[in-house]
Amino acid sequence: MLSYVQILILALIQGACELLPVSSSAHVIAAEKLMHLDPSSPEMTMLLVMLHTGTMFAVIVYFWKGWQRDFFASKAQFQWIAIQVIMATICTGIVGLGLKELIEKVFMHGRPHAEVEDLFNNLPLIAGALVAVGILIIYAGLQENKSPRHPELQPSHSIWIGLVQGICLPFRGFSRSGATISTGLIFGLPKQKLEEFSFALAVVLTPAAIAQEMHRLIKEHSLSKESALHLLTPGLVGMIFSFAAGLLALKWLSRWLEGGRWKYFGLYCLVAAAGVLLIHFNLK
Repeated sequence: MLSYVQILILALIQGACELLPVSSSAHVIAAEKLMHLDPSSPEMTMLLVMLHTGTMFAVIVYFWKGWQRDFFASKAQFQWIAIQVIMATICTGIVGLGLKELIEKVFMHGRPHAEVEDLFNNLPLIAGALVAVGILIIYAGLQENKSPRHPELQPSHSIWIGLVQGICLPFRGFSRSGATISTGLIFGLPKQKLEEFSFALAVVLTPAAIAQEMHRLIKEHSLSKESALHLLTPGLVGMIFSFAAGLLALKWLSRWLEGGRWKYFGLYCLVAAAGVLLIHFNLK
């Protein structure tokens, strides 16, 4: 049984890192390894679902006023941004599902019960993904102080951001927010609108990710209603903590993005990659 101290630690890590461009999955998995927890257990799966839910609500609360101003001010604005979100999400689905099939059928040789989630415990792979996104963030950070070349999001930008987001799905460590915001910075999009769009995509994507985790939980562990309710209480506690940590993380993210310090998140990812590898070799 998870202690409430462990729940607090994981919730704060998940809540902060989920919304910062440093990959929450890499940090949570590393923390679980250090605490000798099994990420595939029903308890951990249920907790992860609830933590994701908490951070999703943090995103909605934090960005609601900005979305009302920039996305919901008129019917035309709402229709335009809805089209961009749908286009990006479709591209994400195509790339993400395509990579999932490629990994399971080719790299895992189509063995029975092979799932891309099996890679989520692979610390060297996570470290490699952190290095990749760190380099992308640093490169984008070097472009961010230039004047925006495109004052408004265009369909081509939405497509590219959606494609990059799809790459993040099967690779823990390749930060979703880091990759999508960096892609927009490279295209020269305004920082505030780019941040709002990136997290609007997250709100659309998160319920599907939560539903997938719940499906795997029920399918693999055949949970009864009583068992699910037993796991729900620590999850609710974790959700509250991840919500609070998420709000603080978003304020930090906005300050650093607007303040021209985006590249420092990339440098942190490189340091985190070294830390993940250190944990891997110490646990062998």
